[in-house]
Amino acid sequence: MSQKNSAQEKSALVLTAEKMSACTGHPVKTGIVIGAKEHSAWAFPGEAAQTSSVEGCIEQLPEGCGGVKVEIFLATSSAGISRGMETVFRVHLWQGGNADEIPQKEILHADPVRAPLAASSCTPFRMQLESWYGTDPGRPFHFRLERCSGDPADTCPGEVDLLKVHVTPLEIPPAPRIVQDTPGYNSWPMIQAVGKKLVCAYCRGRGHDIGEECRGVYARTSSDGGLSWTPETLVSNQPGYGEVTIGKGLDAEGAMLLWVRCCGPVWHHDLYRSVDGISFQRIATPELDPMPMQITDIFPLPEVGLMALWFAGNYQDDKLNAWGTLTSSDNGKTWTQNVIESGLPKAEWPTEPAAVPLGNGRILVIARTESSENSTARAQFQIESRDAGKTWTRARTNIGDVSLSTPSLILDPETGLLSNYYYHRGRGILKRRVTSPEQIVGNPLGWPDPEPVALASDVFLDAGNVNVTALGSLHFAAYYSGKAPDTSIVVSAIPAPVPKN
Repeated sequence: MSQKNSAQEKSALVLTAEKMSACTGHPVKTGIVIGAKEHSAWAFPGEAAQTSSVEGCIEQLPEGCGGVKVEIFLATSSAGISRGMETVFRVHLWQGGNADEIPQKEILHADPVRAPLAASSCTPFRMQLESWYGTDPGRPFHFRLERCSGDPADTCPGEVDLLKVHVTPLEIPPAPRIVQDTPGYNSWPMIQAVGKKLVCAYCRGRGHDIGEECRGVYARTSSDGGLSWTPETLVSNQPGYGEVTIGKGLDAEGAMLLWVRCCGPVWHHDLYRSVDGISFQRIATPELDPMPMQITDIFPLPEVGLMALWFAGNYQDDKLNAWGTLTSSDNGKTWTQNVIESGLPKAEWPTEPAAVPLGNGRILVIARTESSENSTARAQFQIESRDAGKTWTRARTNIGDVSLSTPSLILDPETGLLSNYYYHRGRGILKRRVTSPEQIVGNPLGWPDPEPVALASDVFLDAGNVNVTALGSLHFAAYYSGKAPDTSIVVSAIPAPVPKN
């Protein structure tokens, strides 16, 4: 797939094994025969208790380099390697002097990345370890490559050989467009194309606090692709309640539907309807048990009418953690709640799910993980149904560059390409992974590498929660960004991916 996006690439800078040196553990300089030619390599042992690493340096990056991505090329020659085995690596990045000469806070310790071994020995395979690291071209660029042999996903007992490293310079993506930046904690936006118009609904309060009692919901519309927005419309601001936009969609008549969570004396969820994005009418307040923390985006499903997913819990390890479906056969006026899983430990609890129908009763869902474990176990979930939501399977993906990263999915009916957008909190990067459903249905570890499509605030909780809609040939991704007490609602216009020629 050709994915023309904002982070344009330049030619990669290549460092072979000869240009790297041992750092920690027991990496061994060796040679490996690929085809008829011997290549120098660093052999990383499969000892779970011992972390091995090598490091290298690029003295100067090219002018205009706003950031880089880092890829490594590996091979295996050890006996006992079989199909299905994986290895896990991570990269540590910094600029300036040696690692012991700069503060630890200036070193990026990237997330562990898992990848399957090549189908045959002595066959190179590639791993992308970092999709975006912001750089200053005038300073030396250092990297340290580490095999995480103790990670649960690293199932290769033998050596893995590092052949070379590609460091690819990238241009800075375009800045997002402002939807609302009035003083206050503008946050948790929902964006929906209604006809040829964009509608962005969001809430504003004083901080990142679900118990806040003074948060209202507002909306603005744009007819020029987010370049300008109409004056703010009040959707709801009930006294004594903190209201949050949590999900959106379209009804059977093409009107926008908007879920609003109301935290206060009696928790509930209101559903609003709007034909123009300016005037909103409350059409439902369903009685729900268990009471969801959130209800997410609404999507059409011919077998039932409308469907939305929900999750419940208090972000702890207890019996309250659950998730399920809501269905409506009367265009959103009434809803039926179904519990799919309950009593989940926090690490196995899928939250803030995004779903797309695939036809013939098939549904694909990607959900956020609440896990804080620094391993490949901290990855988004993939959940699938083949019977219109009656039964489901759930597994972890290989999407591990996340930190409380809410997903948002778009399936293009013309190209058949599926886009998964998510905001890497604490890193300030909006990312996208693009594939076809055929590549990842039943194969949650088959997601391709991410691409950076926008940059914003790296303040951990004061940016993120992307929500996406499609209009014409563009994807519009709304999220919030800033630093408490003031954050802004922004939107990035991103060209929809196109198939490879």
